[in-house]
Amino acid sequence: MGATTFAGPATNIHHVGMSVADLDGALTFWRAFLGTEPRWRTVLKGSYLGRHVGYPGVRIDVAFVDLPGGTVLELLDYDVAGKEALAEGTANPGNVHLCLAVDDARASWHAAVAAGARPLVPEGPVEVDDGPNSGAQVAYLRIHDGITLELFQPPGR
Repeated sequence: MGATTFAGPATNIHHVGMSVADLDGALTFWRAFLGTEPRWRTVLKGSYLGRHVGYPGVRIDVAFVDLPGGTVLELLDYDVAGKEALAEGTANPGNVHLCLAVDDARASWHAAVAAGARPLVPEGPVEVDDGPNSGAQVAYLRIHDGITLELFQPPGR
């Protein structure tokens, strides 16, 4: 999909955030898959934070990971009682996925599996056979916390 200019209230993607159960565990996947260290890791605890996220007095162990293309992935481990894992099925309302464009879907799929991802299709990426992305190679994998990572190799690569 090409770049689009908007005249609306947003100007750009600043970051994508994912709540995680264990920040070290999530970073283990991203380090292995991307081969890079997080840009920044800290504990957020500012006075504004509880009001901002709806948990007064919260502390959040957080890391920022640079994704290819310039988007920052913010991994957040909230220090609150009663956290519950969400159902991981992609058909569940509220479920989101992160899609990364790749040059070689099969090689990226193998790298993700080696880093700890669980493939939804055990034989690897499938070919898109309909619509505007016909000929593309795609794969859904589950990473830490049941989050879905999609790999997308554009048609013709």
